[in-house]
Amino acid sequence: MHTWSTLINEFQNYLKIERGLSANTISNYVLDMERLVQYLQQTSTNVTPLTISADEIQRFVYQLSKEVKSTSQARIISGLKSFFNYLNFVDARNDNPMSLIDTPRTGRRLPDTLSIYEIDSLILAIDMTSAEALRNKAILETLYGCGLRVSELITLKISQLFFDEGFIQVVGKGSKSRFVPIGVTAKSAIIAYLHGTREKLTIAKGHEDTLFLNRRGKQLTRAMIFTIIKKLAKQIMMDKIIGPHTFRHSFATHLLENGADLRSIQLMLGHESITTTEIYVHMDRKMLTATINAFHPRK
Repeated sequence: MHTWSTLINEFQNYLKIERGLSANTISNYVLDMERLVQYLQQTSTNVTPLTISADEIQRFVYQLSKEVKSTSQARIISGLKSFFNYLNFVDARNDNPMSLIDTPRTGRRLPDTLSIYEIDSLILAIDMTSAEALRNKAILETLYGCGLRVSELITLKISQLFFDEGFIQVVGKGSKSRFVPIGVTAKSAIIAYLHGTREKLTIAKGHEDTLFLNRRGKQLTRAMIFTIIKKLAKQIMMDKIIGPHTFRHSFATHLLENGADLRSIQLMLGHESITTTEIYVHMDRKMLTATINAFHPRK
């Protein structure tokens, strides 16, 4: 049966087994497909994944443009393209109804960057008398000191800390592993947490090797990391909208501003393509001018 639910489920398995994508990424792909299916049901458009035409998808995209921002629109269209590419890959369809669908231009929206003063202010705002103080300090120092994604932070294991060598092992997107240097400040914060708060916890079964734990001795959630950061930002009356990714962006930006090369930053961030790093890391005009003045033969 070539129903939407059957083929979406098969697509989901393909993304997990064949492409090795993370559960979060796969969930987003599935949500994109479910949005299309919901639209077809609402408009009583009786088509299957094998019979839907480009015109029918174009009508869905037009409706989408009235409901969501161009960035969300582009992501959903990208998800649909992946699904129909999969149908071509398994020879379920000979044509691709997405081939003529344009992705809206979204521009390059750069996230807010924290200054070193702002990062210090957030860390100093932690109430060091609270039970979670050492853990929260270690979380912020690790986010900024190693440039981790939130998913990489919450799944970080004690067995992946190679402090004598000055590295931590990070498992990123697609279960790909990389080694990231860790500085003295982040290392000291983690050690203080390990020998302090964490040592006193009753650790739940299966979480013995997980570094950052909640009060019940289990792995922290993504939402909890966002909550910790937003609470601290509110305390210091920060007017920026920030989250865990802001620390990652600040990590990369500060490295670049202090002379690190893009290739090194790419490796530390775990980007497959240098192009992603170029978009991710913005260079201010002063730095570009200084580069020309320093290195161009006709400066």
